[in-house]
Amino acid sequence: MTVLEPRDAVVADRAVEGSVLGRAYRALSVGIVSVVLLIAFEATAVGTAMPVAARELDGVGLYAFAFSGYFTTSLFGMVLAGEWSDRRGPVGALTSGIGAFAAGLVVAGTAGVMWVFVLGRAVQGLGGGLVIVALYVVVGRAYPERLRPAIMAAFAASWVVPSVVGPLAAGAVTEQLGWRWVFVGIPVLVVLPLALALPQIRRRASGPVDSSADASVDRRRIRLALGISLGAGLLQYAAQDLRPLALLPALAGAALLVRTVRELLPRGTYRAARGLPSVVLLRGVAAGSFIAAESFVPLMLVTQRGLSPTLAGFSLAAGGVTWAVGSWVQSRARVEPYRERLMVAGMVLVAAAIAVAPSVLIHSVPAWTVAVAWAFGCFGMGLVISSTSVLLLQLSAPEEAGANSAALQMSDGLSNVVLLSAGGAAFAALGGGRVGHAAAETSGAHPAAFAAVFLPMAGVALAGVWVAGRLRVD
Repeated sequence: MTVLEPRDAVVADRAVEGSVLGRAYRALSVGIVSVVLLIAFEATAVGTAMPVAARELDGVGLYAFAFSGYFTTSLFGMVLAGEWSDRRGPVGALTSGIGAFAAGLVVAGTAGVMWVFVLGRAVQGLGGGLVIVALYVVVGRAYPERLRPAIMAAFAASWVVPSVVGPLAAGAVTEQLGWRWVFVGIPVLVVLPLALALPQIRRRASGPVDSSADASVDRRRIRLALGISLGAGLLQYAAQDLRPLALLPALAGAALLVRTVRELLPRGTYRAARGLPSVVLLRGVAAGSFIAAESFVPLMLVTQRGLSPTLAGFSLAAGGVTWAVGSWVQSRARVEPYRERLMVAGMVLVAAAIAVAPSVLIHSVPAWTVAVAWAFGCFGMGLVISSTSVLLLQLSAPEEAGANSAALQMSDGLSNVVLLSAGGAAFAALGGGRVGHAAAETSGAHPAAFAAVFLPMAGVALAGVWVAGRLRVD
């Protein structure tokens, strides 16, 4: 066993002090990373339980809505949290978000019909939107710039254990006790890490950046946030109803989105202007394409390959590890000059993983192909997602950190809504919604419905390769 000399011990202590686990930051880091850990466990567990919940509630046709409903309300939560955090500090947004997140889990876990389940997911999404932006503001205010890549890597690493344990635990709970316990068992666990982090957040990140600034929330931005959420909701609703009359809510939703998104996101976002606009756009392209595809992986494996919910969820487990590895790679100081190249490579891996996944619809292709492909795709996502967060904070003035963080997360959430709605519509149009209670016993019933989801998402991810080359201002 190696014994440290006294001088070595002092050097080691100083190294730790200058890290996110140093004495000055330890309680804050452990607290906020633990909150992300529990949110990650919920996300992986829900993905495993969702196919069973949808079939039991006769709601497979609304399967995409159960995911995109979360992202719809999170859009409003993100804008509200950005305004709230910039003007009054992130504490209120964080605590309110945790409360809403827990309440949504309880509503979903006790639902008797699919629409109530979707409502619970919507309440949960509102809380999730508040929490994620508030945490980004905490990172921007409480940590010096040199430590931000490390805390973002820690956020990514907190997905590792849930990604491995979550599907197994959720699958076992779903099969032995029922899917409802996957939802109602999580809320109480978040109290301890929140209690640990709150004193540090109040000390380091509470209150407005400029104490002389107007502390009132910008009501115009809140109205725009309501508009973007309503527009996204109408678009989702239309995507689930293939009758001609559905064009009316679709057009109304699209009009609202065009009107509000242009004012809430940085100017030039949708033409990929260099710098901050491209950072925000890339976040949406990467997250939307990947999450929309990933949402259908467990359902595809359960209904097309006959896997149990446990095995279907476990096929995504390795991705949590490789995502964390990708995030760790981007956090190394020596790779900072090559960050944009890494992000381009990451988007190539994401596009390839999405394109390969539906190959398991061919029964001669081993089902574990999805697990391997998703591991590479998640490594790419680790490079891209954490890097967009780092670049956003680098390009934001302190008083704009909340609004810009909200824009980043809004791009993420909005693209999830739009692409999940489009994927859900294609899935339903090609017969995917007719998968019923006996779906796990059928073989190859609706392969085209799944291909119609994965292949367009691979094309969207491939467009992100070009966007990733426009992140720095020349």
